[in-house]
Amino acid sequence: MNGKRVLGIVFANIHEEALDSLTAMRTMGSVPFCSRYRLIDFPLSNMVDSGVAKIGVVTNANFQSLMDHVGTGKPWDLNRKNDGLYLLPPFSLGSAKMWGNRIDAIYGNMGFLNQSNQTYVLMSDCNHILSTDYNDLFNAHEESGADITILGVKGKMPKSIGSVLCFDKVEADGRITEMSLDKDTDEDVFYSCNVMIMKKYLLETLVTAAHSKNEISYQRNIIMSNVDKLKIHAYDATDSFVGTIDSVQSYYDISMSILEKENRKKLFKHTISTKERDDMPAIYGVESSLKNSLVADGCIIEGHVENCIIFKGVKIGKGAVVKNSILMQDTVVGENSKITCVIADKNVNIKSGVELSGADTFPICLSKDTRI
Repeated sequence: MNGKRVLGIVFANIHEEALDSLTAMRTMGSVPFCSRYRLIDFPLSNMVDSGVAKIGVVTNANFQSLMDHVGTGKPWDLNRKNDGLYLLPPFSLGSAKMWGNRIDAIYGNMGFLNQSNQTYVLMSDCNHILSTDYNDLFNAHEESGADITILGVKGKMPKSIGSVLCFDKVEADGRITEMSLDKDTDEDVFYSCNVMIMKKYLLETLVTAAHSKNEISYQRNIIMSNVDKLKIHAYDATDSFVGTIDSVQSYYDISMSILEKENRKKLFKHTISTKERDDMPAIYGVESSLKNSLVADGCIIEGHVENCIIFKGVKIGKGAVVKNSILMQDTVVGENSKITCVIADKNVNIKSGVELSGADTFPICLSKDTRI
């Protein structure tokens, strides 16, 4: 299957409740990650690298930073005359009401689907840090003759986000015959990453029927209710790097795991593009020290940094000690401060001599523009 036959749909707002403090003023897709990226960079890059040339980004609220980041789609080569990147409005069809669920979101943008000449639709959320070649997914879908193919991964069940599909029974050919929703277990399961492909006409038919019945759960009313009527297959992406963000804790854990070389190699095996902010190289003071950290351009480091992810424009004063922390763009840490297990959003200002200490299992999260 050629990627040009596939229309991409990215849901930028889904599961925002999992990162409450980090999504108070932005979409899930706009959340910064790994010193220079946003979460939406991963689905966009995976789609474009797989040949998908037309992608619609479904928004709902707090999407100003998202618009600023994706712009015309130039970093992903989506600023083109034909196809390219489309920001889809947060309104239901024929009204000024914001959509409340995935079915509403798709139905409200049915015109976009109708006007697209692609045969298939590939849909993705932004809460999965995923690096994979979707061409393998496309080929598996076509060769199996499936109606719907869902990308899944084997691991611990996400707990803090709702409507997670589990594949309880999968046949040898990949067909799912039994599935459940929000399974209560601490054991490893085979669960959906909400990346799925199907023919466009099938999606239009299923969503229109569900919307006419006022059904609100995409997973329950469209996927689970059709498990016996349609051929729904699972595609196992466990061998790829997959990190599911279902809480601030999981965001922290996944971010910290990128400090391991093998995980970085797996995550960036495929190109991940992003909007660049040109800046000077990072500057390190005479008495500074750095160990096992990712530091972006434009930083001024004069203290001690260990096991940290440092975004652009961060300033760390003399005598400051920062360990096991994530400092986002333009955060300032004053002289002689001691920071451990902290997630600091953009423009946080921590004055001199302050001590903040969280734990690996309970990081402190500071909202944007916080002053301490």
